[in-house]
Amino acid sequence: MQLIKHVEFIDQNPLSKSSRSNPATYLKAYDEIRKLFSEQQLSKQLGFTAAHFSFNTPGGRCEECQGEGTITIEMQFMADLKLECPHCHGKRFKQDVLDVLYRKKSIYEILEMTVNQAIEFFSEDLSCKKIVNRLRPLQDVGIGYVKLGQAGSTLSGGESQRVKLAYFLSVNDTAPKSKAQKVLFIFDEPTTGLHFYDVEKLLKSFDALLAKGHSIVVVEHNLDVIRAADWVIDLGPEAGDAGGGLVYAGPPEKLKDCKDSHTAEYL
Repeated sequence: MQLIKHVEFIDQNPLSKSSRSNPATYLKAYDEIRKLFSEQQLSKQLGFTAAHFSFNTPGGRCEECQGEGTITIEMQFMADLKLECPHCHGKRFKQDVLDVLYRKKSIYEILEMTVNQAIEFFSEDLSCKKIVNRLRPLQDVGIGYVKLGQAGSTLSGGESQRVKLAYFLSVNDTAPKSKAQKVLFIFDEPTTGLHFYDVEKLLKSFDALLAKGHSIVVVEHNLDVIRAADWVIDLGPEAGDAGGGLVYAGPPEKLKDCKDSHTAEYL
């Protein structure tokens, strides 16, 4: 019998404490994009490597804002002000780095693309299959509208959670089967802010994890997610001091017969 090896709690906390973290870097897609730009003819002429297209290290980034695209003015009695960097005008890189183009697009313009736009753009070049494969999980979990370079700190809690889910989907797709370990994933209200169409995408992502032998526990109020569960634990019957008791435990199709459950009324 194959047992669960470890537990992953997928919460709504920001992706990283670093303001430079974004969906593209989190899923390692940006590594492939930087490599692609370093292979362009102008990069070779100027001696640029993939590191020159990173905003985390000195070289090609704008040193005035250190690749942030903004500068922070500390205010003594008010919140700090963030202003567009006057040197790079928010583009985060030195001009000679921005002069390097891939299919008429600079590295800044690539980072300004949404995930959906980037997948469409890179899909036209078969040599960019790795980039597309890295980005596809973001589309699969319903956040194809997010920009590649959008700072992780600006994502909502639900969006951050789905980026993390996309990461685990990508890891499981690329890991050798011999090294794949069974994981228990715990999600805290992953449908927060999702359109019903995107909830369907989220459920398909859950199915993809389950198909690989993983297990999922979801804390959720969304009825579509409850219906899709194999086992429901309904706590209540009310909130606060009047709740916290076990109202029902079992398959969702039998929950409707539980007279003490408010959830049953809506199922």
